[in-house]
Amino acid sequence: KMVKNHDWQAIAASQKFKKLVTRKRIVLSGLMLFSVCYYFLLPLGAAYYPGLFKEQVWGPVNVGILFALSEFVVAWAVAVIYSRIASKEFDLLASEIVAEAEECK
Repeated sequence: KMVKNHDWQAIAASQKFKKLVTRKRIVLSGLMLFSVCYYFLLPLGAAYYPGLFKEQVWGPVNVGILFALSEFVVAWAVAVIYSRIASKEFDLLASEIVAEAEECK
């Protein structure tokens, strides 16, 4: 595919592009903050609430192991949430930006 020459400065200065960048920053910051907080709950919980984390749930499985495994579920959930938001909002805005850039050429 041939690279097209666009006015990249005009694209970066457009309101739609700024809206896209701002929205992505807000979504990514929120998801990252949630992920980091959830991640650190495991070592903090194990350090400050060892009795809770040693509590047997079923056979050799305890609360600590379940919480550790829940980290994978949370990581996948964050990925799914981001992907849904991206496909609904970010892709739509990006398509509009591309269409406007094509019109201006």
